[in-house]
Amino acid sequence: MFRLEPRPQPSRRMSLLSPLLALLCTVLIGVVLFATLGKDPLQGLRMFFWEPVRNAYAWGELGLKATPLILIALGLAVAFRANVWNIGAEGQYIVGALAAGWVAMQAGPETGRWIVLLILLAGTVGGMAWAAVTALLRDRFRANEILVSLMLVYVAELLLQYLVYGPWKDPGGYNFPQTITFLPVTQVPRLFPGTRLHIGVWIALVSVVGVWWLMFRSMAGFSWQVGGLAPAAARYAGFSSRAALWGTLALSGGLAGLAGGLEAAGPLGQLTPYVPVGYGFAAIIVAFVGRLHPVGIVFSGLLMSMFYIGGELAQSRLGLPKVITGVFQGLLLFTLLACDTLIHYRLRWIATKEAH
Repeated sequence: MFRLEPRPQPSRRMSLLSPLLALLCTVLIGVVLFATLGKDPLQGLRMFFWEPVRNAYAWGELGLKATPLILIALGLAVAFRANVWNIGAEGQYIVGALAAGWVAMQAGPETGRWIVLLILLAGTVGGMAWAAVTALLRDRFRANEILVSLMLVYVAELLLQYLVYGPWKDPGGYNFPQTITFLPVTQVPRLFPGTRLHIGVWIALVSVVGVWWLMFRSMAGFSWQVGGLAPAAARYAGFSSRAALWGTLALSGGLAGLAGGLEAAGPLGQLTPYVPVGYGFAAIIVAFVGRLHPVGIVFSGLLMSMFYIGGELAQSRLGLPKVITGVFQGLLLFTLLACDTLIHYRLRWIATKEAH
């Protein structure tokens, strides 16, 4: 029988190459999947890996999709390094969109462009407030943050549905569950004419630099990471586990809420029941494929956005089901976990008598 045996010293080089190996495995499994479904594998791979980058407009869409993924994954990376498992970024993203949408709906004919700042600030505060619920329950009652943050996603979805089906429903919207269309003055400024790419991409890149500094050059980031790796050593050094809990959840919730605000005042332009698209959950994969490092998250965020765009194209052009996007996301995660397992452990054959 085979048994997993810890390696004396895991290879650092293979740890860095693991995401690329996982991507290669995902592509190979995808080829088999396309062939099994009766589709041309080359056409399928073209939808996922060529069409999203074939021209300037496609690159704009790629950046548009990658922006919320990168923002959310940055916050999650900080939390995960501190051993705070925020799995509810999707809910914080939704509440951020709700808060930003409420501010956008207050705009009138005399409102200036300054309202965009208030919209994004509201989204950030909304996400932080939703994450604070998890922090409070964990801090006060020792509730498991994984379960609490995950369950709050469904609460946020129900809150969104209540508002767009009820108090916030557009009276002139022919009874569709949607808010009014936000005025043009509330829209996040676009970077290039003819594309939907907006200044959120610059916000995301600035956030990458800020999170890198926080994680690797600041005392707060150092104390949070020490608390995650060695709680006893952190207590001995006088680092506060409560500060790490509240700080990382506030940061991850705020970035998720900011992503929601950028989406609400960006490509969406109104609130509907379809605001949640899984960015909060996909960002977990982005964070781990990026090795919980801000620079790695940029590349993994671009890759994940290719999966989103490729899935949409495969659905419309090849007739594949919508879930193909989730299939590729799941394949990438599981192949990464498999690669990491084989980096830290080796398979050893043990005879039956020796095993007993």
